[in-house]
Amino acid sequence: MRNIALVLFFVLSFSSFAQQRPTTEKPNVIIILTDDQGYADVGFNGSTEIPTPNIDRIANNGVVFTSGYVTYAVCGPSRAGLLTGRYQDKFGFSKNPLMAPKDSLMGLPPSEETIGAAMKKAGYSTVAFGKWHMGVHPSLRPNKRGFDEFYGFLSGGHKYFPKDFVLADIEQSKSQYDAYNTKLLRNTERVEETEYLTDALSREAVDFVERHQKEPFLMYLAYNAPHAPMEATDEYLNRFLHNKDLKRRTYAAMVSAVDDGVGELLDKLEELDIDENTVVFFLSDNGGPTSHNASDNTPLRGFKGDFFEGGIRVPFAVQWKGVIPAGATYDYPVSSLDIFSTAVALAKVTPKNELDGVNLIPYLTGEDKGVPHQELYWRNYNANKFAIRTLDSKQIMERETTYLFDIQKDIAEKVNLAVSQEDRVKAIEQLIKEWEMSLMDPVFMGLSEEKKYSELHPDRFNP
Repeated sequence: MRNIALVLFFVLSFSSFAQQRPTTEKPNVIIILTDDQGYADVGFNGSTEIPTPNIDRIANNGVVFTSGYVTYAVCGPSRAGLLTGRYQDKFGFSKNPLMAPKDSLMGLPPSEETIGAAMKKAGYSTVAFGKWHMGVHPSLRPNKRGFDEFYGFLSGGHKYFPKDFVLADIEQSKSQYDAYNTKLLRNTERVEETEYLTDALSREAVDFVERHQKEPFLMYLAYNAPHAPMEATDEYLNRFLHNKDLKRRTYAAMVSAVDDGVGELLDKLEELDIDENTVVFFLSDNGGPTSHNASDNTPLRGFKGDFFEGGIRVPFAVQWKGVIPAGATYDYPVSSLDIFSTAVALAKVTPKNELDGVNLIPYLTGEDKGVPHQELYWRNYNANKFAIRTLDSKQIMERETTYLFDIQKDIAEKVNLAVSQEDRVKAIEQLIKEWEMSLMDPVFMGLSEEKKYSELHPDRFNP
């Protein structure tokens, strides 16, 4: 009995230490971001068609956000919100930036502090891997925006096989999508890559952890998979030979490659015994563009580009072993904005700008019994469209149509209550009008305005 009592004492003591550890140590922070992944295409959201055992480890070790959102329904603005912790419309990053090597305004404005820059102030080593999409001008690149190290590409997408990495540098581009064929960058130098791109990014992430295990670090691991072009190796394709739909098979293979990389990264954290001092977030940058890459957003309505749930509600989970509950779900709305706020709170650093997110840890441990957000907002400037998520409602306002859904009861957004609940609609509209006053117009032209931009900048691609 005495031995049992001693065991219980040590178990309880360790549990108590685990809960106190955040106040005495600065944990590492890893953000794993996929590109265009469908809401249903992870095991923790019910997928049986595409096994994701390693991504699911994050969910099993931590918390799944069942109402996890990003700040926009396409890549660039969504990433700008995540990287700054602020609604991107507050600083004019309202569109996907064009590939414009000479334009220092075509990307993340210098007024904005990135999560990398903020964490550096707390003594963190910072790294960005994969897709940047925050501007290609030299002043806008990761090493100039708070990241000590960078390995990846600057544009909104990229080819996956090294045989296609044929352009020596971005300045050789002659069109918007030429940058998909550039050689990868290691910091400011172009390199010769030999591996499938997803595998290469995973390799680099594991190597970074190995090199920086004895100091606090922030890692932004932004895979471009499963964004088009749809390309996968035979190794991954052969896992899904039973699927006769080639696009869906390739998509599944691309997700599976990411999952392998996530497993290698988690294994390395455990091997080095730093997994309990590392917070790991996983999410997608927006909903799946179902017809383009064969992703699956079930049971959500809509897809990438929409303000229906299929465009902005994403697979989202976090682990922090010994601190937040394991195998739990959290149902109140949370946002990708909260990642920045959580990171700087744990690092005990004051950000330059006022943030729109919150530190999620007290909510997940039960220390804070409230809710992280009463409202979350979205704006599509070109379409003059707005959306708002409250605790029980989702409202979308377009030029000629208003949608109102009881989102807790109607996750698929099938029943529009706008006509029958006019008072509720007007009250929510007022919230949107008040939020809109904090926004600004876009500071650069986007993809839909490429022709006009090129006319205004005829030397856009000239050396």
